[in-house]
Amino acid sequence: MTTKVKLSTSMGDIVLELDEAKAPKTVANFVQYVQDGHYNGTVFHRVIDGFMIQGGGFESGLKQKPTRENIENEAGNGLKNDAYTVAMARTPEPHSASAQFFINVSDNDFLNYKSPTPQGWGYAVFGKVVEGKDVVDQIKGVKTGNKGFHQDVPRDDVTIVTAEVLE
Repeated sequence: MTTKVKLSTSMGDIVLELDEAKAPKTVANFVQYVQDGHYNGTVFHRVIDGFMIQGGGFESGLKQKPTRENIENEAGNGLKNDAYTVAMARTPEPHSASAQFFINVSDNDFLNYKSPTPQGWGYAVFGKVVEGKDVVDQIKGVKTGNKGFHQDVPRDDVTIVTAEVLE
């Protein structure tokens, strides 16, 4: 069985198909955040055309939301950071992903797992966009700027209004 999640954004709907077989812990973590309503009202806070769009951690005004414990990095699962895949964001520490995720808007080979070292861990891909690639393309094209300590922040909020698991 494949789990799908619909992100209803202020620019349209994006449907993600999650790969539970290759990223079971990451998918369980993401689905739990969806079911808890964590992503409702969050924004895509980092948008870089030609790279990725990142969200899941901040509300409007870059107010950070509390998260659960970090999860194990499953980047060595064979899934690649190709265009329109979804992966977990993290700090430089390999096992620091919690709620933030990103959608690759191009093939980002340099983010793929290479080895179990701090430089080689990569970023865990756990699904792909199956509907709404046009919405992703619209989001990657929004105007961005700096806001506080953050760079590449959309000038106008792109909000995840609701996130829901599809039956």
